[in-house]
Amino acid sequence: MTVNRPRAQATSQSSVPPLPPTGPAPARLWRSGAAVRDLRGEDGPHELCFGPYDLVVVTGLPGGGKSTLMRRTVHGGLRIDSQDTRDRWDARLAPYLPYVLYRPLVRLVHYAGLRRALRSGAPVVVHDCGTQPWVRAWLARTARRRGAALHLVLLDVAPGTALAGQRERGRGVSPYAFRRHCRAAARLLRLLRRGELPRGCDSAVLLDRESAAALRRIGFAPVPDNLPVTAVVSSRR
Repeated sequence: MTVNRPRAQATSQSSVPPLPPTGPAPARLWRSGAAVRDLRGEDGPHELCFGPYDLVVVTGLPGGGKSTLMRRTVHGGLRIDSQDTRDRWDARLAPYLPYVLYRPLVRLVHYAGLRRALRSGAPVVVHDCGTQPWVRAWLARTARRRGAALHLVLLDVAPGTALAGQRERGRGVSPYAFRRHCRAAARLLRLLRRGELPRGCDSAVLLDRESAAALRRIGFAPVPDNLPVTAVVSSRR
Protein backbone atom coordinates (compact mmCIF):
# COMPACT_ATOMS: atom_id res chain seq x y z
CA MET A 1 0.00 0.00 0.00
CA THR A 2 1.29 3.43 -0.88
CA VAL A 3 0.10 6.57 0.86
CA ASN A 4 1.23 10.18 0.80
CA ARG A 5 3.30 11.66 3.60
CA PRO A 6 4.89 15.00 4.44
CA ARG A 7 8.04 15.93 2.58
CA ALA A 8 11.26 16.84 4.30
CA GLN A 9 11.21 19.96 6.42
CA ALA A 10 13.68 22.27 8.08
CA THR A 11 12.85 24.37 11.11
CA SER A 12 14.64 27.30 12.67
CA GLN A 13 14.22 29.85 15.39
CA SER A 14 15.80 32.40 13.06
CA SER A 15 14.29 33.94 9.95
CA VAL A 16 14.66 31.61 6.98
CA PRO A 17 13.47 32.82 3.55
CA PRO A 18 10.61 30.52 2.53
CA LEU A 19 10.55 28.27 -0.48
CA PRO A 20 7.80 28.72 -3.05
CA PRO A 21 4.71 27.87 -0.98
CA THR A 22 2.78 24.67 -1.47
CA GLY A 23 0.16 25.72 1.05
CA PRO A 24 -0.14 27.67 4.31
CA ALA A 25 2.84 27.13 6.61
CA PRO A 26 4.46 28.98 9.50
CA ALA A 27 7.19 31.44 8.51
CA ARG A 28 9.80 29.45 10.42
CA LEU A 29 9.09 26.31 8.39
CA TRP A 30 10.24 25.57 4.86
CA ARG A 31 9.66 22.49 2.77
CA SER A 32 12.19 20.85 0.49
CA GLY A 33 9.75 20.60 -2.40
CA ALA A 34 12.07 23.08 -4.12
CA ALA A 35 15.00 21.16 -5.56
CA VAL A 36 17.97 23.02 -4.06
CA ARG A 37 18.23 25.05 -0.87
CA ASP A 38 21.40 27.09 -0.28
CA LEU A 39 21.83 27.84 3.43
CA ARG A 40 25.42 29.05 3.23
CA GLY A 41 25.89 32.33 5.04
CA GLU A 42 22.74 31.83 7.13
CA ASP A 43 22.47 31.27 10.88
CA GLY A 44 20.10 28.36 10.54
CA PRO A 45 17.92 26.46 10.22
CA HIS A 46 18.50 24.54 13.42
CA GLU A 47 16.83 21.34 12.27
CA LEU A 48 16.48 19.31 9.09
CA CYS A 49 13.55 16.92 9.34
CA PHE A 50 12.95 14.28 6.69
CA GLY A 51 10.23 11.74 6.07
CA PRO A 52 10.07 8.57 8.21
CA TYR A 53 11.55 6.26 5.54
CA ASP A 54 13.82 8.71 3.68
CA LEU A 55 17.53 8.38 2.98
CA VAL A 56 20.00 11.23 3.44
CA VAL A 57 23.50 11.50 1.93
CA VAL A 58 26.03 13.82 3.60
CA THR A 59 28.88 14.65 1.23
CA GLY A 60 31.83 17.02 0.94
CA LEU A 61 35.63 17.09 1.02
CA PRO A 62 37.63 14.82 3.35
CA GLY A 63 38.43 16.77 6.49
CA GLY A 64 35.52 19.16 5.93
CA GLY A 65 33.60 18.05 9.02
CA LYS A 66 31.04 15.53 7.69
CA SER A 67 31.63 12.91 10.37
CA THR A 68 31.61 15.52 13.12
CA LEU A 69 28.35 16.97 11.79
CA MET A 70 26.73 13.53 11.63
CA ARG A 71 27.83 12.49 15.12
CA ARG A 72 26.52 15.73 16.57
CA THR A 73 23.21 16.08 14.76
CA VAL A 74 21.83 12.73 13.56
CA HIS A 75 18.95 11.60 15.76
CA GLY A 76 16.22 9.07 15.15
CA GLY A 77 17.74 7.29 12.14
CA LEU A 78 20.64 4.96 11.44
CA ARG A 79 23.99 6.73 11.01
CA ILE A 80 26.32 4.93 8.58
CA ASP A 81 29.78 6.48 8.43
CA SER A 82 32.82 4.79 6.88
CA GLN A 83 34.97 6.74 9.33
CA ASP A 84 33.41 4.81 12.23
CA THR A 85 34.28 1.53 10.51
CA ARG A 86 37.86 2.65 9.90
CA ASP A 87 38.24 3.78 13.51
CA ARG A 88 37.17 0.35 14.78
CA TRP A 89 39.63 -1.49 12.54
CA ASP A 90 42.42 1.03 13.15
CA ALA A 91 42.18 0.27 16.85
CA ARG A 92 42.78 -3.41 16.11
CA LEU A 93 45.20 -3.39 13.17
CA ALA A 94 46.94 -0.01 12.89
CA PRO A 95 49.69 -0.95 15.40
CA TYR A 96 50.66 -3.85 13.15
CA LEU A 97 49.74 -2.98 9.55
CA PRO A 98 49.64 0.10 7.29
CA TYR A 99 46.09 1.13 6.45
CA VAL A 100 46.53 0.42 2.74
CA LEU A 101 46.75 -3.31 3.50
CA TYR A 102 43.43 -3.54 5.35
CA ARG A 103 41.56 -0.79 3.52
CA PRO A 104 39.67 -3.33 1.33
CA LEU A 105 38.45 -5.04 4.51
CA VAL A 106 37.27 -1.71 5.96
CA ARG A 107 35.34 -0.95 2.79
CA LEU A 108 33.79 -4.41 2.70
CA VAL A 109 32.63 -4.14 6.30
CA HIS A 110 31.31 -0.61 5.72
CA TYR A 111 29.24 -1.56 2.68
CA ALA A 112 27.95 -4.69 4.39
CA GLY A 113 26.75 -2.49 7.25
CA LEU A 114 25.15 -0.08 4.79
CA ARG A 115 23.36 -2.97 3.09
CA ARG A 116 21.95 -4.17 6.42
CA ALA A 117 20.80 -0.66 7.28
CA LEU A 118 19.03 -0.21 3.94
CA ARG A 119 17.35 -3.60 4.20
CA SER A 120 16.02 -2.73 7.66
CA GLY A 121 13.56 -0.19 6.24
CA ALA A 122 14.66 2.42 8.78
CA PRO A 123 15.64 5.96 7.77
CA VAL A 124 19.37 6.23 7.15
CA VAL A 125 21.95 9.02 7.05
CA VAL A 126 25.00 7.99 5.00
CA HIS A 127 28.47 9.51 4.80
CA ASP A 128 29.38 9.74 1.10
CA CYS A 129 32.84 10.66 -0.18
CA GLY A 130 31.38 11.67 -3.56
CA THR A 131 33.86 9.73 -5.70
CA GLN A 132 31.81 6.51 -5.89
CA PRO A 133 28.74 7.31 -8.06
CA TRP A 134 27.46 3.74 -7.75
CA VAL A 135 26.82 4.28 -4.02
CA ARG A 136 24.46 7.17 -4.67
CA ALA A 137 22.76 5.17 -7.44
CA TRP A 138 22.28 2.30 -4.98
CA LEU A 139 20.70 4.66 -2.45
CA ALA A 140 18.43 6.15 -5.10
CA ARG A 141 17.18 2.70 -6.12
CA THR A 142 16.54 1.81 -2.49
CA ALA A 143 14.60 5.03 -1.93
CA ARG A 144 12.45 4.35 -5.00
CA ARG A 145 11.69 0.81 -3.83
CA ARG A 146 10.61 2.23 -0.47
CA GLY A 147 8.47 4.86 -2.14
CA ALA A 148 10.59 7.35 -0.21
CA ALA A 149 13.02 10.15 -1.13
CA LEU A 150 16.78 10.56 -1.35
CA HIS A 151 18.12 13.87 -0.02
CA LEU A 152 21.60 15.33 -0.42
CA VAL A 153 23.37 17.48 2.18
CA LEU A 154 26.56 19.07 0.84
CA LEU A 155 29.00 20.54 3.35
CA ASP A 156 30.87 23.09 1.24
CA VAL A 157 34.27 24.05 2.63
CA ALA A 158 37.39 25.39 0.94
CA PRO A 159 40.12 22.85 0.09
CA GLY A 160 42.53 24.56 2.47
CA THR A 161 40.03 24.24 5.31
CA ALA A 162 39.53 20.55 4.53
CA LEU A 163 43.29 19.94 4.48
CA ALA A 164 43.59 21.67 7.85
CA GLY A 165 40.85 19.38 9.15
CA GLN A 166 42.81 16.34 7.97
CA ARG A 167 45.93 17.57 9.74
CA GLU A 168 43.92 18.21 12.91
CA ARG A 169 42.59 14.64 13.01
CA GLY A 170 46.06 13.27 12.28
CA ARG A 171 45.38 11.50 9.00
CA GLY A 172 44.31 12.31 5.51
CA VAL A 173 44.01 11.11 1.96
CA SER A 174 46.78 11.15 -0.64
CA PRO A 175 47.26 14.27 -2.80
CA TYR A 176 45.96 12.31 -5.80
CA ALA A 177 42.83 11.19 -3.94
CA PHE A 178 42.25 14.68 -2.59
CA ARG A 179 42.36 16.14 -6.09
CA ARG A 180 39.74 13.56 -7.15
CA HIS A 181 37.55 14.61 -4.24
CA CYS A 182 37.98 18.29 -5.14
CA ARG A 183 36.97 17.67 -8.75
CA ALA A 184 33.92 15.66 -7.71
CA ALA A 185 32.86 18.32 -5.19
CA ALA A 186 33.34 21.10 -7.74
CA ARG A 187 31.18 19.29 -10.32
CA LEU A 188 28.45 18.74 -7.75
CA LEU A 189 28.57 22.36 -6.59
CA ARG A 190 28.29 23.67 -10.17
CA LEU A 191 25.26 21.44 -10.69
CA LEU A 192 23.53 22.65 -7.54
CA ARG A 193 24.31 26.29 -8.28
CA ARG A 194 22.28 25.88 -11.47
CA GLY A 195 19.41 24.60 -9.38
CA GLU A 196 19.83 21.06 -10.72
CA LEU A 197 20.04 17.81 -8.78
CA PRO A 198 22.24 14.75 -9.18
CA ARG A 199 20.39 11.84 -10.72
CA GLY A 200 18.16 10.07 -8.21
CA CYS A 201 18.12 12.87 -5.63
CA ASP A 202 14.87 14.57 -4.66
CA SER A 203 16.32 17.59 -2.87
CA ALA A 204 19.63 19.10 -1.82
CA VAL A 205 20.78 21.38 0.99
CA LEU A 206 24.04 23.34 0.83
CA LEU A 207 25.79 24.12 4.11
CA ASP A 208 28.99 25.95 4.98
CA ARG A 209 30.83 25.76 8.30
CA GLU A 210 28.65 28.50 9.84
CA SER A 211 25.27 27.07 8.87
CA ALA A 212 26.47 23.57 9.79
CA ALA A 213 27.47 24.85 13.24
CA ALA A 214 23.97 26.29 13.69
CA LEU A 215 22.38 22.94 12.82
CA ARG A 216 21.34 21.03 15.92
CA ARG A 217 19.47 18.06 14.54
CA ILE A 218 19.09 15.94 11.43
CA GLY A 219 16.07 13.79 12.10
CA PHE A 220 13.05 12.05 10.69
CA ALA A 221 9.34 12.47 11.16
CA PRO A 222 7.60 9.71 13.11
CA VAL A 223 5.54 7.15 11.24
CA PRO A 224 1.87 8.24 11.42
CA ASP A 225 -0.08 6.17 13.95
CA ASN A 226 -2.74 5.24 11.42
CA LEU A 227 -0.28 3.50 9.08
CA PRO A 228 0.33 -0.22 9.30
CA VAL A 229 3.94 -1.17 9.90
CA THR A 230 4.15 -2.89 6.52
CA ALA A 231 2.94 0.14 4.56
CA VAL A 232 5.26 1.71 1.99
CA VAL A 233 5.01 5.44 2.55
CA SER A 234 5.84 7.81 -0.29
CA SER A 235 7.32 11.28 -0.18
CA ARG A 236 8.02 11.44 -3.87
CA ARG A 237 6.04 13.64 -6.18
